[in-house]
Parts: sequence; structure tokens; C-alpha cells
Amino acid sequence: MTAHRPTGALAAASSTADTATDAAAAADDRIARGLVGGDEQCLTVAYQRWGRLVHTLAARALGDPREAEDITQQVFVAAWRGRANFRPERGSLPAWLTGITRRKVADALTARTRRTELAASLGASLEHESRAHEEPERVLDRLVLSEELSRLPHVQRDVLELSYFADLTQTQIAARTGMPLGTVKSHARRGLQRMRHNLEPTGADAGC
Repeated sequence: MTAHRPTGALAAASSTADTATDAAAAADDRIARGLVGGDEQCLTVAYQRWGRLVHTLAARALGDPREAEDITQQVFVAAWRGRANFRPERGSLPAWLTGITRRKVADALTARTRRTELAASLGASLEHESRAHEEPERVLDRLVLSEELSRLPHVQRDVLELSYFADLTQTQIAARTGMPLGTVKSHARRGLQRMRHNLEPTGADAGC
């Protein structure tokens, strides 16, 4: 049996779809090669084009849209810093970004487990220490602080831990983590704001 080729309107629609697909692929390739070449505009376009994809993948894996926002930023920062390792001829830019997202999510889940274990260990240690050295109210305050820290996205928690527990300045934190100083300040501010909001009394508690 001889196959029939599309004719008329069907053929025109098929041709238009093929042309659109080719144009999109060419645009993606230009963005990828521009990114590799160090074009910051291409990084911006890549973020606009695939940022939602990265955020959706991270939010689905972590169950926390706010933490997914931090992961999304980390993915595109990592893509920019590691752009020399990307080879457009070997794979698409969205696939490469997806791979980075999976690694960042795995790191976040590992850090989440570590934070939970640290909070439990710190709580037990503080409780033991309090029996001989501290008033119950002070121990409770520290336990509440540790619990609230454990609920923060890992980047914000790490910054605040380095600030309060390791007694590092924000400049020192930036040097240790490799993050820009402005990013360190932003994470510290957002983390403190979130903790302050969580610790504020509710309407029912305010009158007690």
C-alpha cells in the first residue's frame, strides 16, 4: 500500500509546525551557546525560559515552594559558574539544568537530614547542660531557637548558624561559602524575618 502524503491545509499545518519546532530549537541553541560564551543576557533569558521548570522540579521533590526558590537561584548560579563544562552539542540546556537541579535537591535533602539530627543532638545536649548550669527558661529559649532554625531553608540556616554559632562576620561567611556578600546579607535578613514571623504570638496567645 502506498502511503499518502498530507495535502492542502493539512500539509500547510504540518509544515508550519515543523518550522516552529526548528525555530524554537535554533533559539534554544543560541541561548545555550551564548551562555557558554559568557553572555549574561543569555543567562537572563535562560532563567526566564526554564526557571519555572527548575522551581517546579525542586518544589515537587522538597515539598516547600520557598525552599524551591532558593534552589532555583542556586541552579542558575551554578549554571553560570560552570558554563565552561556544558557542551551544547552533547545535550540540551534544559536537560543540563535539570541535572543540576537534581544535584541541588539531593544536597538540600541531605542538609535537611543533617539539620534535623543536629537539632535533636543540640536539644539533648542543652537539656543535659541545663540541669547543672542554666535556668529552665533560658534552656527553653535556646531549644525554641534551634527548632526554628531547623525549619529554615538550608541556605538561610547555614548563614545564620555560621553567624551565631561559629561567630563569623557576613564577609567571612561569604568567603567561606563562595556566595556574594549581598546574597549572604539577603539570606540572613530573610531567615531572621521568617523566624521573627514564626515566633510572633498568635491572636489567641497575645492576650495570655
